[in-house]
Amino acid sequence: MFVFPISEMMDDAACLAWLERHLHPTGLRCPRCQSTNRRDFRMYQAFPSYRCRDCQRPYTLVTGTAFEKTRQRPATIVLLLRGITQGVRTAQLAQELALSYQQTHTLRQRLQDTMNETAPQRQMSGSHFESDAVYQNAGGGKRRPYRPRRPAAAARH
Repeated sequence: MFVFPISEMMDDAACLAWLERHLHPTGLRCPRCQSTNRRDFRMYQAFPSYRCRDCQRPYTLVTGTAFEKTRQRPATIVLLLRGITQGVRTAQLAQELALSYQQTHTLRQRLQDTMNETAPQRQMSGSHFESDAVYQNAGGGKRRPYRPRRPAAAARH
């Protein structure tokens, strides 16, 4: 299999803007006081740090998200999100992103835990729903386990 290092060819600034737009749809705010009044703090990191002018707390774009303690580049996080939403296996993602399997698995678990915690709990209303083929056919394709057949009995003379 040919491994294509796509994360090296993605623009971190564009990925940073994409992450900000999707992680903070109402705009980046201080996690403590929800203020938008901030100043640049440390701009040389993969994710620039800001300091709130009201409460003096430092924060980044990923503070309070599943990626809070990771040191991955923005392009790597975008590709990881893309791979998870497309159903790519963890081992394949780890190889494509040049991460260890354990690190990729941990990030995937954090994302799944966050999605489970923030999923809506109320019953959906409406009369028409669609489901994914994966859920429709779950368990339908099971095969019996392979068991070698016994050799035929020898013919008697």
